[in-house]
Amino acid sequence: MVLTWQQENLKPYAVSSANSKGRSYPEQPHPYRSEFERDRDRIIHCAAFRRLEGKTQVFTPGLDDFYRTRLTHTIEVSQIGRTIAKALGLNEALTEAICLAHDLGHPPFGHAGEEALDQLMQAYGGFEHNQQTVRIVTLLEHPYPQFFGLNLMHETILGLEGHSGPYDRPASVARPPMPLEGQVADMADRIAYNCHDLEDGRRARLISAQQARSVELVQEAEDIIGADQIEDLAIVRTRVSKAIINCLVSDCIQASTEAIESAGIRSLDDVYAIGRPLICLSARRHSQLCQLEGFLLKNFYLHPRLQETSSQVRQWLGRLFDRFCNQPDLMPRYFQGFVATCGLQRVVADYIAGMTDRYCMKLLTG
Repeated sequence: MVLTWQQENLKPYAVSSANSKGRSYPEQPHPYRSEFERDRDRIIHCAAFRRLEGKTQVFTPGLDDFYRTRLTHTIEVSQIGRTIAKALGLNEALTEAICLAHDLGHPPFGHAGEEALDQLMQAYGGFEHNQQTVRIVTLLEHPYPQFFGLNLMHETILGLEGHSGPYDRPASVARPPMPLEGQVADMADRIAYNCHDLEDGRRARLISAQQARSVELVQEAEDIIGADQIEDLAIVRTRVSKAIINCLVSDCIQASTEAIESAGIRSLDDVYAIGRPLICLSARRHSQLCQLEGFLLKNFYLHPRLQETSSQVRQWLGRLFDRFCNQPDLMPRYFQGFVATCGLQRVVADYIAGMTDRYCMKLLTG
């Protein structure tokens, strides 16, 4: 029944159980869940996914409880990704799995934490959260006795290996060609964090209403919702964010449909062979989104209040890194078991990257 549904609803260039390269360790099919639904469920039930609740998106969980965490961001990315994938006739479950897993490798304290770990690991290969995500799902998670990792489908891992965004560091190895579902996850991530960081920045009073109106997408969204007729500013902030999401998602569906047709894509092999993203925005919307990103970088991410936290994060993670490198027996025995094959510093980075913000602070103050 699962395979029949896929055959009737997926485009020929979408990933399906029929054209997938499968799992590294073959498993018996599930009676009522597709292989990619199983991947989604394995990700949701893994420990790394649960810890996203305690990790920074922009504001620190536990200190700024009314703002988005890495987990709520991930759920929002998943919702946008499913919407785009369904409209384009792509594999919704695969898209959802990639979206839900795309930030598993983020360390505590957001991008400041990643920068700190990357500096600490410069002599040992560096640290990059997308590569760490792949490491988590293929090695560090261990819920099955037969193998390390989650034994995800080839295309799910491919989508995670190829995931990237404007603020991500270039990987040390070339990113592989991605299925369209992985490209959708990239676009959904970009739409989600820009729109929601704008909303959170305004709520935190780090971005004023007047500043925000310098952004074309904000001006257009305010016109759409009739912002001048709404007295409650909290409602305005929320509705502006939702209106921008709707504009960008609608445009993405239209522009991507045209790009796929223009490229003559007829199969999954065509997707891999073309060598460029097909999930895209129109030139106008792309320019507007870039303007929003530049605005957020200047007025929000580089705000003195957030930069002050960044300098503290470098000190905090540096202290923990030195502590565990000097006394590896302080780490759980599970992590100690990887030292011989992976190297001490890499394992220390694995351990720290998996921590929540709160647990880091507990270790530093306890």
